Amino acid sequence: MNKDVIIDRVAEILKETPSAQDIVKKGADRDRRFHYLATHMVNKALKKDALVLSENDMGIAILFKTSKKDSNFWNDIFQELGLVFKVTGVKNALKILKNQKYIKNQRPQEGEYLYCWFWGIVQGNRGADTQIGKEMKDEFLRRADLYNIPLYAETRIRKNVIVYQRFGFELFNTWDRPDGHKMWFLRYVPKALKEKQEKS
Repeated sequence: MNKDVIIDRVAEILKETPSAQDIVKKGADRDRRFHYLATHMVNKALKKDALVLSENDMGIAILFKTSKKDSNFWNDIFQELGLVFKVTGVKNALKILKNQKYIKNQRPQEGEYLYCWFWGIVQGNRGADTQIGKEMKDEFLRRADLYNIPLYAETRIRKNVIVYQRFGFELFNTWDRPDGHKMWFLRYVPKALKEKQEKS
């Protein structure tokens, strides 16, 4: 794995992601802001052993094993002032924190879970080549089954909802955001955990 190449790829994928487009302040040097955000994300993923790569490194995901007690990326935002000044801008950061409060409340308030913070496939490797997506999905579900904990994700892209559902996720909430956009919340519950919950 070449870390610099992975960061460049994450930055390119972020440019197509609605949530990242909201986060990254508009104006001059926007490419540099996306790159700064991608660098922060990859470094955090490496630190937490959360980086998931496809075999050819064209599929990239960040999958945290976490809980409500763990510090969250946006809770740390004001401690990491570089993000505020170099990526979001102060006004944007306040709006992000407000939205993140609602989003985080959709995830478990007790116990551990897996959270898919980022998942993307480099342009030119999507569509016909679905092997990358399948390979990564299998790794996500393998980890959820191994730890026997639920896996959570959210998206603002409708076609992603269909992909997640095809991979065994269930849609459990839809949110009409203050900005007029929709967000879908999904989760995958391992079979063993589901059976345990049904018995209790």
